[in-house]
Amino acid sequence: MDVFAVEGLPEVRPGDDVAELVAECTDLQDGDVLCVASTIVSKAAGRQADLGDFETSERARDIADRIAAIADEEKDPRFAQAVLEESEEIILDAPFILAVTHFGHITVNAGIDRSNVPDADLLLLPEDPTDCAERIRAGVRERTGADVAVVVTDTSGRPFRLGQRGVALGWAGIHAARDWRGEHDRDGRELGVTVQAVVDELAAAGNLVTGEGAGGTPVARIRGFEFGDHGGSDDLYRSPEKDVVRQALREWSHVRD
Repeated sequence: MDVFAVEGLPEVRPGDDVAELVAECTDLQDGDVLCVASTIVSKAAGRQADLGDFETSERARDIADRIAAIADEEKDPRFAQAVLEESEEIILDAPFILAVTHFGHITVNAGIDRSNVPDADLLLLPEDPTDCAERIRAGVRERTGADVAVVVTDTSGRPFRLGQRGVALGWAGIHAARDWRGEHDRDGRELGVTVQAVVDELAAAGNLVTGEGAGGTPVARIRGFEFGDHGGSDDLYRSPEKDVVRQALREWSHVRD
């Protein structure tokens, strides 16, 4: 399997066609996987926002005050309000905001970005990343004839570990997971629980070459990945009733020393 950063992409602006930009900058063939950073998907969709766009609620002011007291630095309640409006649920509101987005992803600050946004204060995540992936895939096929898979990615922290890694927010042309249950290991034992989140693994592989910061390479092309003869599933986000970590966090509150 080969993973390459797509070079030569311009700064993406609202209204730009991501599929067209990618098709112009790299050769594509059937079976390729495109890992596309949610940053450029959001920029093309006009998901930039200014802090002044958000009228703060009492809850936003309370959250900002609580986090400011913990961090011992001023926090803008307008940012807290933006997170509230981009969230289906707030799981934690201190010492940071852990939110469930409207499409089911759980992440700090609802994934709102404050870097690499030249014309605004904030960049919000795409409203429907899977729909965006489907439209990019269709656009690439129209322009190149290639049947590719598309994974819209972001970087996210990990429970129990330091550091961030690439994760999938939406996908098209590929199952989210491959199911090994019912297959056997080398000793003949039947696998009973293994379901591999391949779109997250592809997103992480893509992030290794696209990087962070000022690299300007928000798209990776993966060639040679084979899903194999496995069952597939598009379930990636745990349902709330089966997510024991989410349930525990709902009952937890931060207490300052």
